[in-house]
Amino acid sequence: MTIRNLAAAIAFIVLTAPACAQMNIQPKPQQTPAGQPAQATPKPVPPPPGSTKPNAAGAITRAAAPAAVPSQSAAAAVQKANAWLNSVSSLVADFTQIGGDGKRTEGKLYIQKPGKLRFVYDAPAVMEVIADGRSVAVRNRKLNTQDLAYIEQTPLKFLLRNQVDLARDTKVLEVGTNPNATSILIEDKATFGGTSRINLIFDPATFQLRQWTVTDPQGFETIVSLFNIDLSHRPDPGLFRINEERSRD
Repeated sequence: MTIRNLAAAIAFIVLTAPACAQMNIQPKPQQTPAGQPAQATPKPVPPPPGSTKPNAAGAITRAAAPAAVPSQSAAAAVQKANAWLNSVSSLVADFTQIGGDGKRTEGKLYIQKPGKLRFVYDAPAVMEVIADGRSVAVRNRKLNTQDLAYIEQTPLKFLLRNQVDLARDTKVLEVGTNPNATSILIEDKATFGGTSRINLIFDPATFQLRQWTVTDPQGFETIVSLFNIDLSHRPDPGLFRINEERSRD
């Protein structure tokens, strides 16, 4: 596997891969004046917690762009986001993903901290992503191939840590809020292939994570929305096993 392909695959651990496989994604890098942070832009926001996953043919509700908040309030928002992320030990949710080409895929997300994750994409998608606590495997069920990377190379590694501090572990570029969402735009320079930006969207009342947008080092943008979040169910440990014998260079 080439460095370029692996970089694309793990920006977020191939959350972009189903779209990249179509070979028609167009980069969408943000252009901002030197020394100034990128401004938050309107992003799709899922329905409130408790709603059902939308049909793939349906539209995702768009919220108004969160307005920038004063630094003191921004710091408080980051602390609340940290508190929610650190309170989660396991998570099961439905997800909808939109790639840079507008292609929509759906599936099931399983997380067990520390370090374990599985994205199961609904057919006809053929990708599968598994993290076992150390490595991340990207599987193509149709081609029967598998590629490995380290968790720490992925831009959403903080989702899998027992304890996270967004201000310490990443660079917080902007915090915004409106009645429907609180957004925290962060930058991670430690990802494979260069710097990634992640825009995290939280419920403004509970600070439950509802959505994220990853802009990878190549400028590809992927949006993932979570639905029907269950924090009480402990996933089967077998979901997170990687068969490294299937890997290829």
